Amino acid sequence: MSENTIRLTSSEIASIWTAYINNSMSVCILSYFLKNVEDSEIKKVVETAHGISLTHLADLSHLFKKEDIPLPTGFSESDVNLNAPRLYTDTFMISYINHVSKAGMLGYSGFLAMCARKDTRAIFRKVLSMTSDLFDESTDVLLQKGLLVRSPYINYPKQKDYVDSKKYLSGLNPFSNKRPLNTVELSHLHMNIQNNLIGAKLCLSFAQTSPRKEVQKLMLQGKDISEKHVKVFTSTLLDNNTQAPISSDVAITDSTGQVFSDKLIIFHQGFLTAAGTGNYATAAAASQRSDLILNYERFSLEIAQYAKDIAYLMIANEWLEQPPGTLDKEKLAKQKKEN
Repeated sequence: MSENTIRLTSSEIASIWTAYINNSMSVCILSYFLKNVEDSEIKKVVETAHGISLTHLADLSHLFKKEDIPLPTGFSESDVNLNAPRLYTDTFMISYINHVSKAGMLGYSGFLAMCARKDTRAIFRKVLSMTSDLFDESTDVLLQKGLLVRSPYINYPKQKDYVDSKKYLSGLNPFSNKRPLNTVELSHLHMNIQNNLIGAKLCLSFAQTSPRKEVQKLMLQGKDISEKHVKVFTSTLLDNNTQAPISSDVAITDSTGQVFSDKLIIFHQGFLTAAGTGNYATAAAASQRSDLILNYERFSLEIAQYAKDIAYLMIANEWLEQPPGTLDKEKLAKQKKEN
């Protein structure tokens, strides 16, 4: 059977559909960054990121057309005001790109793993490689400018060791000393602190530029959730006699002019919420101290409720685009009987 006669599977359709919408959003954000970035080195990274999104959108559009599948609506020039006053500093732009490139590598590797047809695998392998290069480029610039927040350093181990007591897994008893954090736990705490710091800044920027009260309220709620989680994770590090890495001035300006459509703002927040849920699930599975696992699980429940509020607002405003789905066979059968 030739490649052209093999139909796309549900997983492949889901992958290209999701990737198309996400990249159409990224083009809007990166176009605005490109219009306002001032630092020449950071501008090169923004140009690279913008080019990757445009290239990937073109590849996906070609595949949709070839398969005669309707393009998702996604986002367009109408969802961004390129002439709006400067909202983000260059420091924020490079930090944001570094952040989403990490999420992109995880997402694209997942899409690649779900694809069987050669052309779909080629599309995601290509964008995964480009996104990996973008991560390298943005990390190099952050390092050169002294902006990269590294995870905590520890002393090198002198010997191998094994867990010799069930107490290694404990941590909920407030009257007993918790064992020191291991490197796996430290790495996830650090990552989730940085993710929430970026998320809090984004929420604030969206809240101060959206004209809608309900959007402002939801964004400020997201900011409060992120800041609360940062405090808990930071406190965990300090209790371990480990200084939480401090970020540089990843800032937004005081502009209140609307930059992005409310549809894009809410969708982006839903995207971050989904990524956060995945991060917490991974961190809970990797951590071995029970108090850490409990924190990740209760924070996941809080995010799930917040995600539901986001979805309700999108549905109320007809912003939530429905993914392709299977046919309701029972409904078809009933309609046939009625006819």
